[in-house]
Amino acid sequence: MSLFMRALCALPAIAIATGAFAHITLETREAKAGSSYKAALKVPHGCDGSPIVRLRVEIPEGVFAVKPMPKPGWQIETVRGPYAKTYPYYHGVQLSEGVKEIVWTGKLLDEHYDEFAFNSSLGSDLKPGPIYFPVTQICEKGEIAWTEIPAPGKDGHALVSPAPALVILAQAASQDAGQTFKAGGIAVETPWSRATPGGAQVAGGYLKITNGGAETDRLTGGSFSAASRFEIHEMKTEGGVMTMRPLPKGLEIKPGETVEFKPGGYHLMFMGLKRGLKDGESVKGTLIFEKAGTLEVEYRVGPIGGGGAPGAGGHMHRH
Repeated sequence: MSLFMRALCALPAIAIATGAFAHITLETREAKAGSSYKAALKVPHGCDGSPIVRLRVEIPEGVFAVKPMPKPGWQIETVRGPYAKTYPYYHGVQLSEGVKEIVWTGKLLDEHYDEFAFNSSLGSDLKPGPIYFPVTQICEKGEIAWTEIPAPGKDGHALVSPAPALVILAQAASQDAGQTFKAGGIAVETPWSRATPGGAQVAGGYLKITNGGAETDRLTGGSFSAASRFEIHEMKTEGGVMTMRPLPKGLEIKPGETVEFKPGGYHLMFMGLKRGLKDGESVKGTLIFEKAGTLEVEYRVGPIGGGGAPGAGGHMHRH
């Protein structure tokens, strides 16, 4: 969980706070039900200077056919047990039991960073939203249990020791892939957001902007009718650490360039929500450009855990 996953159940990929992660997180934090999933646990530090000598991860129900990746210098143990149901696997094989826990034993100095990986399959009946992988890091002196899970419908950003979270995606519903808004040389495609749980104070905005004009333009701001504040943010990973920061000067878009705002990259933050966002509704807003001026848009709201607008490639393009 992560900063990207701790902010809101509705915003599994966006954090309210900025800065570096100090806790254990998953490198890939979103995946579709019914798909294969390679998990990489990112471990940034030991226990107050003491090196890690053992790392234990619990596998949640719905994640099956787990196979840990060997690591040079580390021994691997697995604990097997029955699944709550039987899962169909390759060539008609049905799996009724499998790995429920993985333990790596070795040594990771406090000043070093490492990743611990395993491959798995995700049940096709997993519901959209977060699932959690509780992790305990045992050190030469002390241990840290990253095992806290937010109560259903609660905001998890205040948890002290959150368990790494994976958001199960559903297809975003009721969104028109052809929905385009234009001003001057700027074209904005498929603005969208996600439904929010009760009490949420922040939501994310995603869209694709193409500058078809002859001059560089800049997105400098905007509004979202259901929120009191609108910000432009960037999220990226450097040296194994994910950070998020606002862009107070906005984002430059060069002639011929297309930029996609998506979970885990450039995105809009709608802060101080006046009400919850509901799946299937449309919310009015504006985007302000230096040259193209103010453009009125509508954001279609998809389900909690929605993976993106139809037609979106799920990545940022710079042409």
